[in-house]
Amino acid sequence: MNDETQASLSMERIYIKDLSYEAPNTPAMFLEDKAPAINIQVDIQHEPVADTEGYFEVVLAITVDAKNEKKEAVFLVELKHAGLFLLNGIPEKELNQVLEIACPNILLPFAREAINDFVAKGGFPQLLINPINFEALYQQRHAQTDKAVKH
Repeated sequence: MNDETQASLSMERIYIKDLSYEAPNTPAMFLEDKAPAINIQVDIQHEPVADTEGYFEVVLAITVDAKNEKKEAVFLVELKHAGLFLLNGIPEKELNQVLEIACPNILLPFAREAINDFVAKGGFPQLLINPINFEALYQQRHAQTDKAVKH
């Protein structure tokens, strides 16, 4: 018998925590010929769920800002797609990697679908967000943190 606990990650629930959609300059924006410039920002937040053992909430926050050539707002989508995850047997030194890489990878398809759905229901063409390299984002984020600590 092996006494070591095997590491596991379980997705318990996926849900929209917050969502905002705005298209302040419609219907004039529907008459424009050129596609808007799209800016996408991504953030990841996570925290343990109080009074539980191994449960974490991970929030994938995505903001999509579309502007025309005159820098007028075409649409704005702000989404916080969250998941409740149960993590067991994951070493402390690897916990942040799981919470900032593995969990957002699970959440991303759900967030992409929600954003695409709201943009399309707003009368605009589909908006398909490209895959996101959460490992590179993790390395970038922690390289900046490490640099700030050294100064």
